[in-house]
Amino acid sequence: MAKAATSNGNPGPAVRAIDQWLSSSGRMHQLLTDQERAHLAVIASIVRFKKGEVIYREGQSVDAIFNIINGIVTSYRKARSGDEHIAAFLFPGDLFGLSEEGRYTNSTRAITPVTAYRLPIPAIRSRLAKDATLEFHVICKLCHELRQAQRHAFLLTERRAVVKLAMFLQMLEQLQAARGEQTAEIHLSMNRSEIGEYAGMTLAAVSRAFHSLIARGVVKVRDRRNVSIVDRNAFDKIAGDAIGASAPPRPSA
Repeated sequence: MAKAATSNGNPGPAVRAIDQWLSSSGRMHQLLTDQERAHLAVIASIVRFKKGEVIYREGQSVDAIFNIINGIVTSYRKARSGDEHIAAFLFPGDLFGLSEEGRYTNSTRAITPVTAYRLPIPAIRSRLAKDATLEFHVICKLCHELRQAQRHAFLLTERRAVVKLAMFLQMLEQLQAARGEQTAEIHLSMNRSEIGEYAGMTLAAVSRAFHSLIARGVVKVRDRRNVSIVDRNAFDKIAGDAIGASAPPRPSA
């Protein structure tokens, strides 16, 4: 059982929480304070998953939600054909475990080694019943998974592979900035096949899109895991405003 020290301070009123949410520009990860994370850590256990390990499957009864400490998780669904369709990538700080009628709505799998807090549903219900502000923040954090699914649905409406890839890279860059990470390079924790599954492209189309952006001098690829934007104006023109006004502001060059 993971333990953490708690603060003696009292949580602020719900109005302050709403103001914080409205001013966060969609950066849901910032809504949990150190005190609130400590409160959740008291009821959590730490779990670890190997790369490729399934965390839970769509349709299973919900017994816990998870908060990623480190590593990357993908949320996906399986079609009747057996093909997997990636709905979202989840990063350190993200909560996941959306459910409907007591069952998980998607399957999740670790695409890197993952360490996470596991929060049992009965314990978290008891904790949230005592703290309305914490309850609000946890709900907002869980909505992040839904927001990612909405972004994904919008990306899938785009038909041009180069635009799809630019939108995807823009999303990753914004998420890095929102987590307070450096954005000189965009880090790709997923491989190109997984990018293709997420963006609705073949592996060949992903490769062609990368080559096109490189040849046009828009991006530079240090290796398969790290991409930097060389021509910001051209990149923004290609990606457009597709991610939406609620996304975190683009980091300055």
